[in-house]
Amino acid sequence: MADGSVEAGWSQRTLRVRGTVQGVGYRPFVYRSAQALGLRGFVRNDPYGVLVVCAGPPAAVAELRRRLAEEAPPLARVEAVEESEGPDPATGLDPTGGRPLPEGFEIRASGHEGDARVPVAPDTATCPACLAEIRDPANRRYRYPFTNCTDCGPRYTIVRALPYDRPQTTMAGFPLCPACQAEYDDPGDRRFHAQPNACPACGPRLRLVAPDGTLVAEADGALDRAVQLLLDGGILALKGIGGYHLACDAAQEAAVAELRRRKARDAKPFALMVPDLASAEALCRLDDEARAVLCSGRRPIVLARRRPGGPAVAEAVAPGLVELGVMLPYSPLHHLLLDGVRRPLVMTSGNRSDEPICQEDDDALVRLGPLADALLQHDRPIHIRCDDSVVRATPLGVQLVRRSRGFAPEPLPLPPGVRATRPVLALGAELKATVAVAQGGSVVASHHLGDLEHLEAFAAFEQAVEHLPRLSGLCPEVLACDLHPEYLSTKHAEVLAEELGAELLGVQHHHAHLAALLVDRQVSGPVLGVAFDGFGYGTDGTLWGGELLVCDLVRARRVGRLLPVALPGGSQAVREPWRMAVAWLAATGGDQLVADEAEHLGFEARWPAVLALCRAPGTLRTSSAGRLFDAVAALLGVRQRVSYEGQAAVELEALAATVDPGAVPVLPMAVRGGRGQAPAVLDPRGLLRALVADRHRGVPAAVLAAAFHRSLAEGTARLAGALAARFHLDRVALSGGVFQNVLLSEWLVRALEGRGLEVLAHRQLPPNDGSISIGQAAVAAARQATGATSPPPSARRTAAGGPPR
Repeated sequence: MADGSVEAGWSQRTLRVRGTVQGVGYRPFVYRSAQALGLRGFVRNDPYGVLVVCAGPPAAVAELRRRLAEEAPPLARVEAVEESEGPDPATGLDPTGGRPLPEGFEIRASGHEGDARVPVAPDTATCPACLAEIRDPANRRYRYPFTNCTDCGPRYTIVRALPYDRPQTTMAGFPLCPACQAEYDDPGDRRFHAQPNACPACGPRLRLVAPDGTLVAEADGALDRAVQLLLDGGILALKGIGGYHLACDAAQEAAVAELRRRKARDAKPFALMVPDLASAEALCRLDDEARAVLCSGRRPIVLARRRPGGPAVAEAVAPGLVELGVMLPYSPLHHLLLDGVRRPLVMTSGNRSDEPICQEDDDALVRLGPLADALLQHDRPIHIRCDDSVVRATPLGVQLVRRSRGFAPEPLPLPPGVRATRPVLALGAELKATVAVAQGGSVVASHHLGDLEHLEAFAAFEQAVEHLPRLSGLCPEVLACDLHPEYLSTKHAEVLAEELGAELLGVQHHHAHLAALLVDRQVSGPVLGVAFDGFGYGTDGTLWGGELLVCDLVRARRVGRLLPVALPGGSQAVREPWRMAVAWLAATGGDQLVADEAEHLGFEARWPAVLALCRAPGTLRTSSAGRLFDAVAALLGVRQRVSYEGQAAVELEALAATVDPGAVPVLPMAVRGGRGQAPAVLDPRGLLRALVADRHRGVPAAVLAAAFHRSLAEGTARLAGALAARFHLDRVALSGGVFQNVLLSEWLVRALEGRGLEVLAHRQLPPNDGSISIGQAAVAAARQATGATSPPPSARRTAAGGPPR
């Protein structure tokens, strides 16, 4: 009708869509759906999500509502569609402002009133349609490395603020040319309202520079020169979606060895980027689940067993390991590089060993200039640094190892019945740091931030602490943190809580591990949790790490533990596994056994001083399962010093994986106690005696490595079974970094299921410290309903300044 009023017999509805619905082509989808149904009205973004006001025949309005929930675009994640006959369900206000609806249906400019409360979409790999364009010589985007549409491209790494509109992204400095503007305005085009839309005429440009910053080539010339550099055995620093990579030809041993030398990365494996799925399958054994995640829009690195007789890659790519990490190209620039070289490339994070990846161009020249022969850069800024995600293909399914690009910051629902009635900010741990926010029934975690002892990683942590709550539209009223008084994340939480006037809630480290698993598996508890990791600060002031807890999201009780031993030298014992071998030998057979094995294994001459430390009354003690793995690796001659976290355990598992599972013996593992209030004890000293004796009898180290894994699994299952029966529980939850170990996990799951227990293991979240912030947020949310609290970490500081981090 000419005056815009609603026709007789029509209905008018306000539909509020919540979830990941901005930056994913959702408004164009609504527009096309409403047009097809003959509806009048409008759609717009705002801080609460997507607002739809529509009028038409009741059946057509009902059909639109169904489509909004059930037929959303591929990248959208619809959490709810709320309906009202008038007011906006989010604000209670009249969405029309008292004005009549338009004659047709339109997309309106975004509303900016209020704080943002809508999730940001993760970055997504190049879609087939865009890939076809960059490979088509007749297309105006032929070989253009920044091609994207509403179904693909950067999102999280370029967003500065919400609602998600071009002026609030790092594309703000690239005005659309007439051709791109026409696509943006055309409802029939897949780039309709695609905020990062660009082309060679108006978008970011590629440049190749020398290590001193001198311009070498631009655009296509830069790409061609970069391809030739790689083929010639050079090392290229490459600016991608979430940061820089260092790349070289994976088949050239000299190039990979030189990259290791320059990067100061002695042994930690490099990831490979391969042109396509066929190339990945030629290198690795992939099951259907691994193929699916490898080819998904998330494009993580997939760790999988090498295929015997596969294409040659340099031994230095993953020295001594039975797995390779492979990923597919996820940006047009990656595709164009791989199209040029047509072989696997090492594609490792652009940094020196243990530093965060480079994000800024000037920083890359300073830090990567000495490492690379040239830098392939572009002028689109990266707002949020974001590492590649990592998953592992296992017999138990695909397991996340690092949740970052492609996954973050996708929301996760809290378990049923759990809601954060007050906004929560959780600051995580210190290694593999992440931060998380919780409000209502969901939790959102940041990307992987790194290890906070590095200045750049701590700066990224501070940025995330500010950026994530702002993107989520909340002002934290509760700050959750680890109990460890010396974690930098804990200290930051204490300062921030005072600044904000917020409640500070300490969450014990292993409780947070298990709480993250409860979020992962959508279970509130109670469960019997097995938390095995390096170590975390316990409620008794000692270093835990081999724990069995009866827990839910509110509380945890320690009911079992690994036998504690000395941690000689504190954090030095983490870098030198032979120290843990001395500690366990001393606990197992006394000083003479230590002397015999030190001579046999060639321990460093300092072993008598380390033994004395083990006997000293003030030496820290730990129940850490991770440190037990270190000790066994040293005892079997696998590794006495490490150059990266977990190296000894990784190499021990790789050695054990070479043995036929049917030929692996079970060695003695004692279980003691468990009566009264004292926790039961898992005692591996008999197992260690058997390993030492069998090694002297000439049993191969690989067989003994496998026997250790299986025996630890059987002993843990026996103790868990007894405790589950005692506390009338039928579910056992496995969390902590040690459960990245596939052999231990597989044997333990089988042993527990053989006892009739249901086993919960991680699927959507990593078992390591990367999930600690999510667990902390979930505990803080659950405790809000009960009023339960925890002493602040500052109350737990020791006179000596606290235990090692």
